[in-house]
Amino acid sequence: MNINFGREICGNLEEARLREWLVTNGIGSYASGTVAGMVTRGYHGLLVAALNPPLERTLLVTKLDDTAFYDNRAYPLFANSWASGSVNPHGYWQIESFHLEGKIPVWRFAFGDALLEKRIWMEQGENTTYIYYQLLRASKRIALSLKAFVNYRDYHSRTHAKEWLMGIESVERGVKITAFSGAKPFSILADSGKVSPAHAWYYGFQLARECDRGLYDLDDNLLAATITATIDPGDSLTIVASTETNPNLNGAAALNTRRNYEQNLLKLANNTKENPDWINQLILAADQFIVNRPVGGNRNGKTIIAGYHWFGDWGRDTTISLPGLTLATGRPNIARSILSTFAQYISCGMLPNRFPDSNSPLNEGDYNTVDATLWYFEAIRLYYASTNDNEFLKQLFPKLGEIIEWHKHGTRFNIHLDGNDGLIYAGEKGVQLTWMDAKVGDWVVTPRIGKPVEINALWYNALRTMSYFAKKLQQPYTEYDEMAEATLAGFQRFWNQETGYCFDIIDTPIGNDSSLRPNQIFAVSLPESPLTSEQQRSVVEVCARNLLTSHGLRSLAVNHPQYQGYYGGDQKSRDGAYHQGTVWGWLIGPFVLAHLRVYNQPARARQFLEPMKHHLSAAGLGTISEIFNGDAPMEAKGCIAQAWSVAEVLRGWFATVDTI
Repeated sequence: MNINFGREICGNLEEARLREWLVTNGIGSYASGTVAGMVTRGYHGLLVAALNPPLERTLLVTKLDDTAFYDNRAYPLFANSWASGSVNPHGYWQIESFHLEGKIPVWRFAFGDALLEKRIWMEQGENTTYIYYQLLRASKRIALSLKAFVNYRDYHSRTHAKEWLMGIESVERGVKITAFSGAKPFSILADSGKVSPAHAWYYGFQLARECDRGLYDLDDNLLAATITATIDPGDSLTIVASTETNPNLNGAAALNTRRNYEQNLLKLANNTKENPDWINQLILAADQFIVNRPVGGNRNGKTIIAGYHWFGDWGRDTTISLPGLTLATGRPNIARSILSTFAQYISCGMLPNRFPDSNSPLNEGDYNTVDATLWYFEAIRLYYASTNDNEFLKQLFPKLGEIIEWHKHGTRFNIHLDGNDGLIYAGEKGVQLTWMDAKVGDWVVTPRIGKPVEINALWYNALRTMSYFAKKLQQPYTEYDEMAEATLAGFQRFWNQETGYCFDIIDTPIGNDSSLRPNQIFAVSLPESPLTSEQQRSVVEVCARNLLTSHGLRSLAVNHPQYQGYYGGDQKSRDGAYHQGTVWGWLIGPFVLAHLRVYNQPARARQFLEPMKHHLSAAGLGTISEIFNGDAPMEAKGCIAQAWSVAEVLRGWFATVDTI
């Protein structure tokens, strides 16, 4: 997809600051910012390094304030917003164009007859960011002055510098910064020019997008070095920000390596098919979520970052996202590694909901999910369908059997099988176990204690999957079939004859919940459906008429008294709307699969995915946001890049293409 903006976007601050770029390195680190060259989030930075991969992400290098000097004039190429509310300077006025080259952001600055190009990318597997300038056109050389601003804070927090004195020392070709005793040293280097150490705090950088989220919106950053260099027409300047001891300063070679890496990703995914450009863009985006998680003696273990900027790796998001991010993109070896990694964290028949952001060990509270483990069965089923990997299935099968037994007899948070109807009950007061998991203090917004519809659709699918696996491995399977038949019969309790769709939860402390929510779509989209053909069609039609939007399904019908169509404000306001009408991008995938099942019209089902093509140019560039407002114009909200949003669009696309 040609994500390319001219001055009509780049020169308009309100437009340019809302479009954000993201580059990653495969170990949990990233660099991110705006087209305008202005930091608008506490999560923005040129080097946000995972110091304990894939977590402990720490802002090290915030930005380069770059100014070009040409023909006796100074041209700022950056912008800053300050605590006073002022914007100074307005460097975006020099941006002639911006585009993505794969996932690499590229700016072209025009001043006089000069045209200067700037790229930013990261080295795969290293905490190294490249900022690469090329003078494409000029009648004489230009001079560049770059102010390097640094920090050293958790990426969720803010810096109040006061008299903080960092250690800054000159090294060959740059400076090394040690924020305090015991901190991880990092360097800022240049392949030419002069790097002069500095130490001056700049106070009150305003972070407008944090204000939008009701969070503290001011940050301090340290000017740690000034880089001065001249560039002749056709030449380049490479700046490197890195925690590595000896990073490569050859920017042209590093750029070529990055390009080759991305081309290889497209070759793997396009092995037997030709994809439209916007799908190829999502294939590259999919790779950004796949990161290393060393576990046990395996340093090459893999996991999935749930979303950028502020999520780590979550069990639920990983098991849901895995098929779309890995199998749909031709990388079953990555899928196998992730499935193997997560198998080592199974405890009492459960996968963890999330991994702590620090070195603290997993505890009981980190396992507060009823659905992640059931999605694990579906991820394994899809992996096996793609690979016929009997050896791996044989390794995992005992663990899957343990999961079934724990659910049958009961595990954490009152998760257990009700022998009277074959359905899974889950929940305790004060905890949230399904994907609708918003909680503010002691307030659980959508507690869903009882028997949630999607959990029991997943349970039925898992039992049928276990029977299938058992037969493949010549293991006993009768018990799984018998349990599945009991669940199939019991699932009819979800059918609400009056409304023509499923109850969202049954057997809650106050009865059955008839709220129209999207969770019932999984009872149609999963390969083993517990609904009749007529019921499946009714569910798809009701969801299409009442929940479907251009970017996903609403989490609650508009006519419900608790519906909220706008997501914003402080945390309480945001979390109160999170699952009360907010649109979730990832749900478009299950809807497409359900629609395809009911109508068997691939081209028509694929039409529901087309609006995402336009979204790729609107927020997180070349990727898909987490959520959207329920009310028009359905502005993107939440994370700018969400794993399951990208994954499910890819999976839905390839499902409709492969059926033709």
